[in-house]
Amino acid sequence: MFGLRNKLGELEESNNPIKVCLVGAGLMGKGLVSQLTRVDGMTPSVVVSNKIQDSVDAFTIAGIHKSDIVIARNTTDIDNAVRAGKFVATDLWDMAVRAGMTDVIVDATGVPDTGARIATTSILEGKDIVMLNVEADVVVGPYLNRLAKQEGVVYTGSAGDEPGAVMELYDFAVSTGFKVLALGKGKNNPLDHHVTPQMVRVKAEKSGLKPLRLASFIDGTNTMVEMAAMANASGFVPDVRGGHGPDTTVDQLPKVYSLKSEGGILNRYGIVDFAFGAAPGVYAIVTTDLPQVHHEMKFLKMGDGPNYVLFRPYHLTSLETPITIAKAHIYREPSIVPMMDRPVAEVITMAKKDIKKGEYFDGIGEETVYGSIEEYNVAKKEDLVPIGLINRNARARVDIKKDEYITNSMIELDTDTEIYKLRQLQDEQTTS
Repeated sequence: MFGLRNKLGELEESNNPIKVCLVGAGLMGKGLVSQLTRVDGMTPSVVVSNKIQDSVDAFTIAGIHKSDIVIARNTTDIDNAVRAGKFVATDLWDMAVRAGMTDVIVDATGVPDTGARIATTSILEGKDIVMLNVEADVVVGPYLNRLAKQEGVVYTGSAGDEPGAVMELYDFAVSTGFKVLALGKGKNNPLDHHVTPQMVRVKAEKSGLKPLRLASFIDGTNTMVEMAAMANASGFVPDVRGGHGPDTTVDQLPKVYSLKSEGGILNRYGIVDFAFGAAPGVYAIVTTDLPQVHHEMKFLKMGDGPNYVLFRPYHLTSLETPITIAKAHIYREPSIVPMMDRPVAEVITMAKKDIKKGEYFDGIGEETVYGSIEEYNVAKKEDLVPIGLINRNARARVDIKKDEYITNSMIELDTDTEIYKLRQLQDEQTTS
């Protein structure tokens, strides 16, 4: 981190900052814009939102004067404004991505198909792409990462998101010689699979969140998505469908995440999970086969073993994204990416309510579906539908019962979306 800070300082001194284009000006996006104004060697040059006023607000909240904000809707105007030292607000993400004066694109939309389109366009335009859109990554991240390598750019998830924070612990543990047994995240919200946006609207709006976003946290889909990203990056798998989700404390984590034969809850090691009582932190359960290391861990008050917890008590979401932007642009390194050309885990789709034949679906965090995690090979064998492929043009071929797992034979998917097409290409590459 010392070297990275020095490199950013050099960019600041040479007046050659990394020009960041952010797509999505919600709660996380606005926080990132504000944070970028305080990072040497980096600047939030362009902010994109469907509502231009949200883009303008992201700048003004950060203390940028309105006279320094330019509304632009084509690449020429965007480039001219950035070249003149102005900040650009726009509602056209494709123009922003194609503009020559942007270096790194950050997708903070959280919409799977939009994320697939932003990422593909960014990569083909020769731009590094940072995905705060984990919802898209767990569906087509392997394909996008492969495409990015072919095009000589960086595709990466973000530091600060729980999967990125978990992988920091994983990398630390492996690099110091520990054996990692389990990876996990704390769950902030209560779990209610059937919650709808309307049920949480007041609470969401008080926090500056979209109601469907908060609903996706509470119905568990967001947790399943983040666990799948951890799995895809580490090679670990869910121990059981949907995860265990124990109610515990940080001190109890090493015992809880031991094998059943050892008094814990696990059927096997090498797993991802979530826990109540550990939020907003992330954790890695580690061990060693060396007596002297056990002795020193006890001396360091890390517990009695044989399992120990490495716990990070926070994750700062988009506020840590500048680290990923800098690593991608300066060192050409990702913070977190899928390790294989196919997923390790899948976020499968379940019915949030009874759905009638011919009825249309919606999407993540809305009225009709929620997600659960399963091993990719199991999901493929059972023909289960990745939740990121569901949208408002998908409809039921048969009656579907509440809490039923949805297979491809039960649903007519929208085959015109970018994410569907990329998933088909990804699956073809996997089987070829």
